[in-house]
Amino acid sequence: MTIQNVQIEKDLDSLSAHIATMDFTSLAVLVDENTEAHCYPWVKRYLPEHTLIRITSGEKNKTLDTCQKIWQAMTDAKMDRRGLMLNLGGGVIGDMGGFCAATYKRGINFINVPTTLLAQVDASVGGKLGIDFGALKNHIGIFRIPDRVLIYPVLLQTLPERELRSGFAEVLKHGLIADAAYWERSRNLSLASADWTEVVAASVKIKKEVVENDPTEKGLRKILNFGHTVGHAVESYFLDTENHLLHGEAIAIGMVAEAYLSASRCGLQPEECDMIRDTMLSVYGHAPIGTEHFDAITALTVQDKKNEGGNVLAALLNGIGKARYDVQISAEEVRKSLIYYNEGK
Repeated sequence: MTIQNVQIEKDLDSLSAHIATMDFTSLAVLVDENTEAHCYPWVKRYLPEHTLIRITSGEKNKTLDTCQKIWQAMTDAKMDRRGLMLNLGGGVIGDMGGFCAATYKRGINFINVPTTLLAQVDASVGGKLGIDFGALKNHIGIFRIPDRVLIYPVLLQTLPERELRSGFAEVLKHGLIADAAYWERSRNLSLASADWTEVVAASVKIKKEVVENDPTEKGLRKILNFGHTVGHAVESYFLDTENHLLHGEAIAIGMVAEAYLSASRCGLQPEECDMIRDTMLSVYGHAPIGTEHFDAITALTVQDKKNEGGNVLAALLNGIGKARYDVQISAEEVRKSLIYYNEGK
């Protein structure tokens, strides 16, 4: 399976031409309150007649209940099997909107127009769709490649700094797992002056190459989960608390923890491990995780989708730019990795 449908575009006026090539009877545009306010005004003029479907933003709303609202809106709009969905937003919109489109009347076509750095460099590429189930991230879902992914780096101008920084975690991850030179360039970038078109193109290239090699995550694609075994557990644990973390902030913690595991298990050099921790802390600061939370966070790693036979499996680093997958880790190792993270304050 190849992914030839990802386009990085300089100007939004290309959106009209892309949509004109699609064969559809009706168009629905999915937004949340943020993308409706800040991104929809940028793209509205380029869209044909359409139905606007509004949902509430945030990971906590990435649920079956929200899907039911989306499906109801599609039904109320009398969309048939030749309907087209355009998902305008970040990872939550892309994951959930794609999931709803792929299951509505057994599947209609959909386009992702990612508006966050996280979605542009990672979430919108590769066809992972789904929703959370309780505290478990992306627990229900499918693989389905979008019919088009149209990336407009100009839309990053609409982002708050915290959201931009969150997405940058996936940029750093791409360098760590696949390209040491890209890691060096990225960790020295200024978020205020970065050439985001260049950054997005480089990250998309890395992810596309991995996904095209392993579209349904049977092997190599698992390296893209570096930082996510511990990171998803941290994100899930704090999801409904006042210490709520954005995805990239939690994954940055996960990458520090899993760098520690990489040094103890896979040959990552101690100085490389410390450099990863120092880089993440310089970008994201330190969010201390009390030892009283360790057991609950460790328990959540057991539900990770990469696991097999009750064993917790992680993607770790042999070195900067060199990753491996299916490394079995223990609860005690996860605890030690969180202690290592805390020591970096």
